[in-house]
Amino acid sequence: PQIGGAAEPPVIPVLVLACDRSSVRRCLDKILRYRPSARRFPVIVSQDCGHAETARVIASYGQAVAHIRQPDLSDIAVPPEHRKFQGYYRISRHYRWALGQVFRTFRYRAAIVVEDDLEVAPDFFEYFQAVLPLLEKDPSLWCVSAWNDNGKEGLVDAGRAELLYRTDFFPGLGWLLLAELWDELEPKWPPAFWDDWMRQPEQRRGRACVRPEVSRTMTFGRKGVSHGQFFDQYLKFIKLNDRFVPFTQMDLSYLKKDEYERFFLQQVYSAPEVKLEELQKDPGRDSGAVRLQYRGRDSFKALAKALGLMDDLKSGVPRAGYRGIVSFVCRGRRVFLAPPSDWTGYDPSWS
Repeated sequence: PQIGGAAEPPVIPVLVLACDRSSVRRCLDKILRYRPSARRFPVIVSQDCGHAETARVIASYGQAVAHIRQPDLSDIAVPPEHRKFQGYYRISRHYRWALGQVFRTFRYRAAIVVEDDLEVAPDFFEYFQAVLPLLEKDPSLWCVSAWNDNGKEGLVDAGRAELLYRTDFFPGLGWLLLAELWDELEPKWPPAFWDDWMRQPEQRRGRACVRPEVSRTMTFGRKGVSHGQFFDQYLKFIKLNDRFVPFTQMDLSYLKKDEYERFFLQQVYSAPEVKLEELQKDPGRDSGAVRLQYRGRDSFKALAKALGLMDDLKSGVPRAGYRGIVSFVCRGRRVFLAPPSDWTGYDPSWS
């Protein structure tokens, strides 16, 4: 609070993108249960697809949510080889329309974007409210995400749910953006695959997102356009944070770029280097952080696979990576999967 009365906390709408999954109820129930204030966190459900049952579910919330409908439900002309990807074109069109509503029509300054198959953690709102001022002040950040791509049970330190990181990988899956970013992206918004498009260097422009050690969202939607390919392998094992962390009372200045790079890189490169074999046989319960070095794309992928991390790269950036470094837990011990310290940048051909 400022001297002479507290500053008004900002209004941050939650935009829920829905289509034809009546399971949107599970998503909305958690959002409404955990949001600390209806005035500060209005919920806007944007529905595409015109699915009647889903519309009934959304309508059943009455005044608790604003229900908007994407007006253009026409088929999208897609290149013949993309016929099976029509769903991705529809999603991209819906995102463009819904974000346009939030930032152009309703003129909000920031928004949290959630899809209809996400369940949020008890401190979901606390987290975004706390990190928003950082996003506003630090031009090297372009989003705050609730998601850790390597957030599976056993890969995270559940006892340190307060830990936050910077990542060069755009995680999505419950994320906060500012109106200024929409001003930048809207004119060139892509016809499909919007999230991978966001991960290209032309859009990211060297910026990072904040992400948590323990995810503040989990996805329960196996049924969707991606047909559960990642769901069965990774997504269903993501640990959802269950203890409330009072982020708004914490000093998060360590996430500012210069401070973070000083402390994080020092932490990573002062950790002793180990080989995969040592790590795999090490009981490691009580020892400090270690570093596992990779030297190229194949070495990264082999190590990631062996450790149960996601091994795919988008525009050369590993999931949850920062300056090529992926931080995770193995058998209770902190491990940094890292490139050599003279790292000079991502190679988009590593994909």
